[in-house]
Amino acid sequence: MNNKEQLELAHWVVSEAIKKGADQAAVDISNSRQIDVEFRDRKMQTLNEATSRSLSLTVYAKNRFSNHSTNDIRKEALTPFIEEAIGMTAYLGEDIHRTLPDPKYYEGRSSIDLDRFDSSYGDVVSDERIRIAREVEEAALAAEGKIISVTSGYSDSRSESVKVHSNGFEGQSSSTYFAAGAEATVADGESGRPSDYDWSVVLHKKDLPSLEKMGREAVRRAMAKVGQAKMESGTYDMIIENRSATRLVGAMFQCLQGRALQQKRSYLEGKIGEKIASEKLTVIDDPLIVGGQGSRLYDGDGIAAKKRVIIDKGVLKSYYIDYYYSRKLGMEPTSGGSSNVIIEPGEKTLEQLIAQSKKGILVTGFIGGNSNTATGDFSYGIIGQLIENGKLVKPVNEMNLSGNLTEIWEHLVEMGNDPYPNSAWLRPSMFFRDIFFSGV
Repeated sequence: MNNKEQLELAHWVVSEAIKKGADQAAVDISNSRQIDVEFRDRKMQTLNEATSRSLSLTVYAKNRFSNHSTNDIRKEALTPFIEEAIGMTAYLGEDIHRTLPDPKYYEGRSSIDLDRFDSSYGDVVSDERIRIAREVEEAALAAEGKIISVTSGYSDSRSESVKVHSNGFEGQSSSTYFAAGAEATVADGESGRPSDYDWSVVLHKKDLPSLEKMGREAVRRAMAKVGQAKMESGTYDMIIENRSATRLVGAMFQCLQGRALQQKRSYLEGKIGEKIASEKLTVIDDPLIVGGQGSRLYDGDGIAAKKRVIIDKGVLKSYYIDYYYSRKLGMEPTSGGSSNVIIEPGEKTLEQLIAQSKKGILVTGFIGGNSNTATGDFSYGIIGQLIENGKLVKPVNEMNLSGNLTEIWEHLVEMGNDPYPNSAWLRPSMFFRDIFFSGV
């Protein structure tokens, strides 16, 4: 079933739902295909193909709301499905805030091609997938180091979806992705077995980086952990590597959600226009980047996607508020979730950031921990590298970073020039001054 046929079916389901008693209805139909290949110790461990098609029906009836899904999208099966969905909705409690968005929020939708679909996807054959996974593994096994094991993999996916609302919204989207990489485990003394990985995710197969480089990088990162130990507690510079920076950024973003605001579980409630971080932090949400991994023309509510400044030089400018919570909060909706999150980069490489630290810790990963959205308090374990006089001198682990998000973001002094490429969150490495770590 192509997108045109899915759109026709979605319109039919919406029409049937209204006929059978719904005041409003929304339908999402999606189909996808994913293939995964995995090698370990030169043996194929996984070769999976999964295809799926699903239909989701959202019913609004007499101030009541419910959502239902099915994988059987034959009309003869959908007729009783729709009837049962509307019947069950009548048993739910009223919620006057549940409704489809005002159609005015659908207006202004861009029509640009976001270039998220690789038209050559259908040309990729199993032999090619297997070759890629095998070559990444061979590159890792050929790298220098006391390698215990290597797991390599490749996956690709294609998906199409349509969305139709009874009050006039109609949209469709298609996307692909390709991923490859490896995880390596190496020996460290008698019992140590540090491991690390290197993976890349792209929308177009031609953009996959060097397979040899990914394999060797996985081993290099694992070997960099050999001899890791706790350091003394104290105050250090902290440089967070770009691929690990989402832990602190993500903790803050949880507090920007409409649900957290409405339920009084956000330390950022009422902070619009106030300084919440160092002036070095500027965050932009841009859903209209051509080729962006988080790009979209509309969000889950059908609201037209627009570029927004979230934080401007440390000053909070906007929240993430979907239509439902906009009604509960009495605020304008923005969007219920992030798209391409761009953290404004600086001018220096990671190596240059390291070189300017006399005593610091390069954080390359986080271990467990938690954060409290209501207060901003957090506590995380970290792994990384000790920095002395601008040089990486020793691997560290099991140290603890704790504090408050408002306070730690004030210690941000510089951004790297290296936005992480394998994500919709384009975050660079970050340099913080005077951060206390608990160790031995």
